[in-house]
Amino acid sequence: MTEIRFLHIADLHLDSPFKGISSIPQSKWKDIRESTFKAFTNIMEYAVEKKPDFVLIVGDIYDGENRSLRAQHLFQKGMEMLQSEGIPVLICYGNHDHLSGNWVRFQLPDNVQVFGEEVETKTLEIRGDKIHISGFSYKERHVLEGMHSHYPTSNGQHIHIGMLHGSVEGNVEHDVYAPFRKNDLIAKGYDYWALGHIHKRQTLHNDPPIVYPGNTQSRHRNEKGLKGFYDVTLTNNNATLQFIHSSAFIYDVVEVSCEGIVHANELINCVEQSLNLYREANGNAIVELILTDITGETSELIQGSSKEEWLTLIQESLEMDHTFIIVKELHVNLPKKERKELNMLLEIMRDWNPSDWKYVLKDLYQHPKGSRYLPTIDELFTDETMQEAEQILSKVVTRGE
Repeated sequence: MTEIRFLHIADLHLDSPFKGISSIPQSKWKDIRESTFKAFTNIMEYAVEKKPDFVLIVGDIYDGENRSLRAQHLFQKGMEMLQSEGIPVLICYGNHDHLSGNWVRFQLPDNVQVFGEEVETKTLEIRGDKIHISGFSYKERHVLEGMHSHYPTSNGQHIHIGMLHGSVEGNVEHDVYAPFRKNDLIAKGYDYWALGHIHKRQTLHNDPPIVYPGNTQSRHRNEKGLKGFYDVTLTNNNATLQFIHSSAFIYDVVEVSCEGIVHANELINCVEQSLNLYREANGNAIVELILTDITGETSELIQGSSKEEWLTLIQESLEMDHTFIIVKELHVNLPKKERKELNMLLEIMRDWNPSDWKYVLKDLYQHPKGSRYLPTIDELFTDETMQEAEQILSKVVTRGE
């Protein structure tokens, strides 16, 4: 078999609206809202430079079922870039950009093949070898059937790749669509399973590879770390995967030691130096900043102003450097004795499961008039509520209230 190379991409979520950026300086909002477009442009530029044999995009190209004109136009232009280089593209649509949405249609170029709502197999010929690729697009947002059962079994004569936008049966961390079990996919005899839907990069199985590349751009604090796609090389009974970073910026947590600091200018300088070093090593980022090694004098310094004032000052200081590293939140690791009671309460809350949250908040959510204005109790809601709880309790502890 001839060696083949392809890009495995998923979950672009073009034109994602982004939530929770109100605490970020307004001057950076445009860069953040443009970041999914920038990540896509980075991917297209990589493909044009490296010239893979083909590209697979496994669902959720767009963030919403009613795809924006701008997002579609950008995607079409990207596909035309690949067409000019003779690079075929196979795409399937997922639960976010399913086929039942209402949008103005764009005509994609001839190098792009789109899977329909039924499982089908498309064939490419690469240097005389046939490559079979099976997949489907979501007809509507909720596909609860195990669609893998409709995928054909490979006869082993040619390379066979499966494209599947779905999740492992029983997954409790994400909405379960097109559920499957790992052994179900292995039994098909494919050489590679290109998965989408889960935004966390992970390999479910090595031989054959069953792989989630994760999404291409972080969109909130629950999507920390490097985001991108895989450059995959397949040869006889062997697969090599190279992860390629595509994001315009990443979300992360950065700790800065405040040991020996007693003056405000020392604290600001220390934070600036630490974050600039971080950016040099990791690129653009939105971070949660944690101040550690807090002694009595440093604690007194920090408590001299509110956490909000410190955060604003740090943001303005970084903005003057014209670097894209943004401190979204500020946390202070208090001395151990001051944190004991705080930690006990927070640990209890962290152990709550979705049922516990619903029970605790039942009176509020069952209110006949107010409940309609409340957000859904999901992972993002509980995460943001925990942050707010920690901030409130930290103020109580540090001020001795």
